[in-house]
Amino acid sequence: MNRIGVLTSGGDSPGMNAGIRAVVRAACHYGMVVHGIRHGYQGLIDGDLVPLGPRDVGSIINRGGTILRTARCKAFYEPEGRRRAAEQLAERGIEGLVVIGGDGSYRGALALEKEHGIKCIGMPGTIDNDIGGTDFTIGFDTALNTALDAIDRLRDTAESHDRLFFVEVMGRRNGFIGMFSAIAGGAEHVLVPENPADIDELVRNLTRAKERGKRSSIVVVAEGGAAGDAATVAKKVAERSDFKDSRVTVIGHLQRGGSPTAYDRILASRLGVRAVQALAEGQSGLMAGVRGPEVVLRPLSDAWEHPSRFDPAYAELMQILAL
Repeated sequence: MNRIGVLTSGGDSPGMNAGIRAVVRAACHYGMVVHGIRHGYQGLIDGDLVPLGPRDVGSIINRGGTILRTARCKAFYEPEGRRRAAEQLAERGIEGLVVIGGDGSYRGALALEKEHGIKCIGMPGTIDNDIGGTDFTIGFDTALNTALDAIDRLRDTAESHDRLFFVEVMGRRNGFIGMFSAIAGGAEHVLVPENPADIDELVRNLTRAKERGKRSSIVVVAEGGAAGDAATVAKKVAERSDFKDSRVTVIGHLQRGGSPTAYDRILASRLGVRAVQALAEGQSGLMAGVRGPEVVLRPLSDAWEHPSRFDPAYAELMQILAL
């Protein structure tokens, strides 16, 4: 394989630039020419491709976001859109593609492979850590630490004012950020999509904590929890208890930006090199991920057929420590 492309698709995540850098430099190491595809699959359809060499990806390993930009592309859901994308690749002699993104991006890659024979390797880039086939995704560690830093800072204010804080973190379909930031931040309670939401139980826990002498509390709420967002949860708690003077903080897209942690930079670098090696070996339809200390290749379909879930033991750990 002589020419490959690399794109970032879907939501951005810290460490994507480190992944792009690794793909470009690994490809050059193996004697390949690399084209960066800007604005994801939309850019592929539009022919928005640019050659990338080692110097083009210098000094980006520490940057958040993605230098290739990203976008969601409705046209790529249709066969005609994928046909146009394949034509753009063929015109430039590009035989393989590294796709950095989540399960939606992988579905597009698989369709491109099956319909047009383009060899595709995925790299899991999402802060949600919900991609099956890998223990961790690029961006999760950074987003987690961003949320944790916010919780730590809010704890100072909560204690100063003897106040209850509801902190909303990202996580529409899973609660990795919510559960892990709650445990690491010493929160009193956490509401995540995986667990049934019980406002009455939350009120009882907060009341018991107050009776034990706690004068302030932190409740972490994943945005996709069954009880609603943090503002809704705070309102429900106020209606059923004496906790009327709470505060709500939504961390929001701060979790998606910023300089990636050392872990995310190293993870993206390892996965980028393995993705290029897989293409050089003629492999396709696979994702580079991590299982324990090892970098592994797993089917792209693992992303949605076996989505990652946190161990239920973490919920028990949370309950034990929130005394």
